[in-house]
Amino acid sequence: MATEESLKLSTEQKLQQRLTPMQVEFGKMLEMTGLEVEDEVRRVLDENPALEQCDNDERQQNLTEGSDETFNETAEDVQLADYRDEDDIPAYRLEARNYSADDNYYEPIAVDSSDTLIEILEAQLMEYDLDETQLAVAKYIIGNLDDNGYLTRSISAICDDLAFNAGLDIPLEEIKKVYEIVKSLDPAGVGAVDLRDCLLLQLNRKEKNRSTQIAFDIIKDYFDLFSKKHYDRMKSALDINAEELRDAMNVITSLNPKPGSIITGGSSDRTRHIIPDFSIETDLENGDITLTLLNRIPELQIEETFSEKACEIPSNASRSQREAATFIKQKRDEASNFIKILKMRQDTLYRVMTAIVKIQRDFFLTDDEKLIRPMILRDIAEITKLDLSVISRATAGKYVMTQRGIYPLKLFFNERPIDNEDTSSHEILAVLKDIIANEDKNKPLSDDVITKILTEKGYDIARRTVAKYRDKLGLPVARLRKKL
Repeated sequence: MATEESLKLSTEQKLQQRLTPMQVEFGKMLEMTGLEVEDEVRRVLDENPALEQCDNDERQQNLTEGSDETFNETAEDVQLADYRDEDDIPAYRLEARNYSADDNYYEPIAVDSSDTLIEILEAQLMEYDLDETQLAVAKYIIGNLDDNGYLTRSISAICDDLAFNAGLDIPLEEIKKVYEIVKSLDPAGVGAVDLRDCLLLQLNRKEKNRSTQIAFDIIKDYFDLFSKKHYDRMKSALDINAEELRDAMNVITSLNPKPGSIITGGSSDRTRHIIPDFSIETDLENGDITLTLLNRIPELQIEETFSEKACEIPSNASRSQREAATFIKQKRDEASNFIKILKMRQDTLYRVMTAIVKIQRDFFLTDDEKLIRPMILRDIAEITKLDLSVISRATAGKYVMTQRGIYPLKLFFNERPIDNEDTSSHEILAVLKDIIANEDKNKPLSDDVITKILTEKGYDIARRTVAKYRDKLGLPVARLRKKL
């Protein structure tokens, strides 16, 4: 009986949506930035022999066919042509080179001579009388500092790392002694574990007086009150007057919360440079807007030897001939699909950006963020007839360059904070920012008061919305905006 039940057949109907490999590749390509697409094109050109770059340079073709145009400029002439006039040409480029053909001539090269934070700190270690083990520990500690100069691992964890990874079995107390040396290096504050520690390290090096002592006591014993700006409670706890507190606060605000940024410039090697995907030029007189899709993607084509005829397999073909024809057909199809996907990406990006320009026309004519209209993905879909997921991928990580700046496309997507009104969140954000910028810093406005002011200006929004927008602008609550 059990056997009969196990062999019982049943039918089930399911509705599934599957993406073709080409659709999957198109989705990936659409999400890429311009630079990433250029890299992908170069990679495919190297890997697929069936794909080649079109040669549309007619001038170069005419020259190779023997036209009358000749190129007689030397490499030196080309380099000198980069300068506007002779006054801009460096002296070394105008020097007479009285050397024989066999002599070596070294031309000055502009190089970046700036040192990193790690290099500067390690150079200072040479001023201390450290043995090899202590020097290795100090360098390991320095290697665990971030770009701002903060220590990213605890001393106990570093002790374990040295034992397991470097084979250095060093007592924790010895490592702490070396750590104190690292914290004594310049700039002041490096090696700190947190902001409080960083400020204390800097205050320890300040000239001792009444103000610096009060500042030190505030950070050491009342850091929580300081971070929350409870000025009255600080005055009471320290038994000081308003003027003494003001002088101490001036000392604290003169400190650098990111000491390593003095050397690194506050930047990281991982900083991504923004390269716009679109360019917009406007003619204010005529109200014309010109949209350009920016990229350096070459025009591609199928290589001649991978023609359809080469894919044909003769009836009497040998095994090697069949394999060769199959290889040619496979590479030809891959190249053809890649060209189609690339074209689909370009067309989709242009259609989406054209729709954005159509909706946000007033902004692109003025670059005034107050004029950004409410817009969601569905608005673009109604114009382009594209799927919402396609539009989302097309706008992710993309930027547009106008005559006044570069903006992310996500800037233009915002819902209506007020139902049935054509008011964008950007307009309210701009008004909110202006209200807070012009408030009395001795008596900052609460969210309730700001809500009333916005209502008087015609923006009928809830207090919780005001709080959300204030947080979005990175502005703290009224108490933390108060100044002495």
